[in-house]
Amino acid sequence: MKKTKITYWVLTGLFAFVMLGSAISDILIIPEAIQGFKEMGYPTYLIPFLGIAKLLGVVAMLVPGFPRLKEWAYAGLIFDLMGATYSVYSIGKPASDWTPMLVFLAVGMGSYVFYHKKSKAASSVETVNSGQVAQLVS
Repeated sequence: MKKTKITYWVLTGLFAFVMLGSAISDILIIPEAIQGFKEMGYPTYLIPFLGIAKLLGVVAMLVPGFPRLKEWAYAGLIFDLMGATYSVYSIGKPASDWTPMLVFLAVGMGSYVFYHKKSKAASSVETVNSGQVAQLVS
């Protein structure tokens, strides 16, 4: 359980750091974001919306509880990264521009997998503990 928790928090921390950095630059509408959106042919008015959505996703991912909200946050952040990776690839940018995003996708997916492993392990411990309490009461 301890290794699972450590792995979960390392991957989640890295993923949250990357997505938070992306969110802040989008919220602040930095010139590089505007240039990138124009190169891909996307409307620049989406930039702050995506930034706020990413920020909310990071918060939802880090706040304890709310498992359904976490599922949506992971989905949204992973879809954002997949879309960004595909978009950069599709406009003919060199692999050095889009392959690092595959690493971030892997980190995000690893965080998601270990989130479920951690949740499953925690519910197993709760089941065992409630079984012990039931035996003591009877």
